[in-house]
Amino acid sequence: METTAGAPRAKKRRLEETASSSPPEPPLLVVDALHSEPTSHGQEPYPGAGEEGDGIDRISHLPDVVLGEIISLLPTMDAVRTQSLASRWRGLWLCSPLNLDHSSLPADEEVQAGLITRILAAHPGPARRFSVRPSDLQDRPAMVAAWLQSPALYNLQELEFCDRRVSPRWWGDKPSLPASTFRFSATLRVLTICQCSILDSTVETFHLPQLKQLSLVCVTISDGSLHGMIDGCPVLESLLLEESHGFSSVRINSRTLISIGISSEEVIIEDAPMLERLLQLEPFIDQRLSVISAPKLETLGLTGLGSISELVFGSTVIQVLAISFNNLCLDMVINLMRCFPCLEKLYIMSSMSRNRNFWRRKHRNLIKGLDIRLKTVVLSGYRGINSQINFATFFVLNAKMLELMRFEGSDSDKDWFISEQRRVLQLEKRASRGAQFCFATSHGWRHYFSHIKNVHDLSITNPFERTSCCRT
Repeated sequence: METTAGAPRAKKRRLEETASSSPPEPPLLVVDALHSEPTSHGQEPYPGAGEEGDGIDRISHLPDVVLGEIISLLPTMDAVRTQSLASRWRGLWLCSPLNLDHSSLPADEEVQAGLITRILAAHPGPARRFSVRPSDLQDRPAMVAAWLQSPALYNLQELEFCDRRVSPRWWGDKPSLPASTFRFSATLRVLTICQCSILDSTVETFHLPQLKQLSLVCVTISDGSLHGMIDGCPVLESLLLEESHGFSSVRINSRTLISIGISSEEVIIEDAPMLERLLQLEPFIDQRLSVISAPKLETLGLTGLGSISELVFGSTVIQVLAISFNNLCLDMVINLMRCFPCLEKLYIMSSMSRNRNFWRRKHRNLIKGLDIRLKTVVLSGYRGINSQINFATFFVLNAKMLELMRFEGSDSDKDWFISEQRRVLQLEKRASRGAQFCFATSHGWRHYFSHIKNVHDLSITNPFERTSCCRT
């Protein structure tokens, strides 16, 4: 009896000793607001379950370093939730580079701020990305300052002050960008600043040796600070400057910039040997654009051509041109083709057409000597009125290398409209026998140019290309 009674006690002691000698599991970050949503069957699926529902957890067998990279790419809510998948996953979030994005947290400002504080306190770092709302700089500056000093943001690569849930415009006083923003200068690769005032004193010693993407949206910044920031990024590849104020002009001297999206009254590209893409983003201001030296510039977007008072180009190889103006004007487009003799793709958006665009008599001598190399022409805002028909037939009947002409408008999906346009455009007399003509619906110029604003995606060779279906 004594031996039988002693066995459970001995076993209990061994279990207690084993438990005390094993390292404790990392604490699970309990965030009530981040509870997982049930699936449509009321149950969570197995992590890494096979495609055929065999229930085998394949993902958990991947190395920790691979799982950590996967977790760091997830939205913040989903990354935190991985702790509750299984014991195998419980400590992985704490060992993964932190991706803390306010936009994936609950929208309530107080709840959101509290969660950011708790996540930064729980995670040991390093960090991949940190995103906060610009209004937090105004409403709770001390808290933001504490966040930026958190050890969890060690080795931060991407920093963003931006709220994509609201309009970038800010009609009141903008909060100042804190100086502690640049404590990550040695590691930052992506910096996005929206709705802020950037003081001269903040950027006096600005130097970001690894920064490749810089976005300044609806900021107030002086001439000196703006050019100081650009000059302080020796490996910068893409720049977005939109709806910002405080400077009179933008001068670009960069050996590394590849893509620029900009809204400014005056833009001067003095020396940009690597620049391939230049997109003007502001259609409502008088603009002056000068390109002195950009030998690789192939793609140009002019969203306010009707308001450009001066357009000067040195030696370029422009092959893709997108333009928008209020009044469709064939004469202006012909002048641009003379300016850019290598032009192959032309995208045009026009909201109205007051010109008649007659050309047969006016340009009959020009046509004989004009070498039209265009392969693609896209007309957006097309309604089939006489001035647009005259404009389009110029290319139908004279562009001998044309491969595709696309007409986008509100009626372009209707059979009667397509049939009538094929007749009045004289498509049977087209100069290029292999050319295709198609019709597609369009939602106006704002929709048409909205997709080109992400200038940072360097994998896109033609930011104006449309993939929506069309009818022939």
